Amino acid sequence: MTRKGKLVANAAGRRVPMVVNGKDQAPYQGVDGFAPADAAKHGPPLRSCRDYPKTGDKRVADLRTALERCGVRDGMVISSHHHFRNGDKVALATLNAAAEMGAKDLMWFPSASFPCHEPVIDLMDRGVVHHIEGSMNGPLGEYCSRGKMRGLGVLRSHGGRWQAIQDGEVRVDIAVIAAPTADPFGNCDGSHGPSACGSLGFALADSIYADHVIVVTDNLVPFPCVPWQIQGNNVDFVVEVDSVGDPSKIVSGTTEITRSPDRLLIAEYVARLLRDSGIMRPGFSFQAGAGGIALAFVQYLKEMMQQAGVRARFVRGGSTTYLVDLLRAGLTDYILDGQTFDLAGVRSIASDPRHVPTSPFTSYNYHGKGNFASMVDAVVLGATEVDIGFNANVVTHSDGLLLHGIGGWQNCLTAGCTILALPSFRDRIPVIVDEVTTITGPSDLIDVVVTERGIAINPRRQDLLDRLRGSDLPFRPIEAIKDDVERILGGPPEKPTLSDEPVAVVKWVDGTVLDTVWRVPG
Repeated sequence: MTRKGKLVANAAGRRVPMVVNGKDQAPYQGVDGFAPADAAKHGPPLRSCRDYPKTGDKRVADLRTALERCGVRDGMVISSHHHFRNGDKVALATLNAAAEMGAKDLMWFPSASFPCHEPVIDLMDRGVVHHIEGSMNGPLGEYCSRGKMRGLGVLRSHGGRWQAIQDGEVRVDIAVIAAPTADPFGNCDGSHGPSACGSLGFALADSIYADHVIVVTDNLVPFPCVPWQIQGNNVDFVVEVDSVGDPSKIVSGTTEITRSPDRLLIAEYVARLLRDSGIMRPGFSFQAGAGGIALAFVQYLKEMMQQAGVRARFVRGGSTTYLVDLLRAGLTDYILDGQTFDLAGVRSIASDPRHVPTSPFTSYNYHGKGNFASMVDAVVLGATEVDIGFNANVVTHSDGLLLHGIGGWQNCLTAGCTILALPSFRDRIPVIVDEVTTITGPSDLIDVVVTERGIAINPRRQDLLDRLRGSDLPFRPIEAIKDDVERILGGPPEKPTLSDEPVAVVKWVDGTVLDTVWRVPG
């Protein structure tokens, strides 16, 4: 058996492995083609109150002591969350402590990774971390793309991560939760304290389903910690440290409004499309990503809502100062927030009961009894590539390198209208191509592609085309936009040279394998 094992063609026509890191897989079977049969949710081992202090004080001296008492050993799955984004200080501290204890072949299972986690490469080189199942950005992504990671990377959406934990596809041995505020019992909250980061929703699944749970905090308060986002009943140990993270680094280059005239034009087109199609109406809802174009779109939409006297029932976040402004201006009743993207959002979630922290369970989990994502009227997202068949890619670039995670992007595609707002080229590389390098979102769910050179509507959405008759927006076939860009740039982009060796797989929201990321030589 080679590293790639058996490959089969799935419903998207992509070759995918049937065994990933020793576990059998199901190939993608279509957007709604797969359902769990005769299955039950995973559960952690039963515990007894007799084994925990009657005082409720679960504090231990340090992270190493907590890991020892959790029985850390070779081959374990250790999870962490990314609410501090590039300011996280706990994930590396955990993995380094495990390394000092002699642990080997760990699987790191982050809800996302950032450039601050680059030192995990050294831990992989030393054999401490075997592989990563989670987003791999920048240096970590290139390390994986070059075939240097011993196992296959597994890329999941935020909802797909909850699904994998809930379904027992990934069994977390030790979950480590960085908490801006906690009490000695383990109740914890992300919205208060010197290191407040907002919601802790991405750590909720880990706290419920992991075999062992460690809370790490730099702001211990007397019981009870109120409000609590994580319940102490699920927590084994509490560790105090000087700092769990730097909230100022929650904000990154991907959470700043664009200043590019072309990209501002794209944002304006998107807002006008929502208005002209009738999506922008009293009681509507929308979700916008945290990229520069999406943030500018919110500003344009705000002006149009004010002019029309329209109020939204709710907006979905990642929250930003722009969504908070809508709430304060009375233009939406609620922000339903899965992740807090800037400090204005952190302050709002701490003080305004209309700004509600949510988790991937309520928002995105496909193996549940419905979720918020499909109730949203419109979502505005980005992409690295989109093809003339309306398939989209957010994890690799046109050179094949794995440089991004999926986040909630896949989960949002089930909105009433999914809009990809993107420039027609970046760094003289066309964004619209004949075939995407990696499918992250299938064409069935991509409704509109908006560029500075025109707007393409998926022919499947005849209802949108009908509703937009009479609009003066520049609608064009997607092939015409692609041809224009290729004429400007002197031809289509060169196809990357990829080996036949898988280095990672992309999961669909139901846990099936949607596509394969192939090794990039070099």
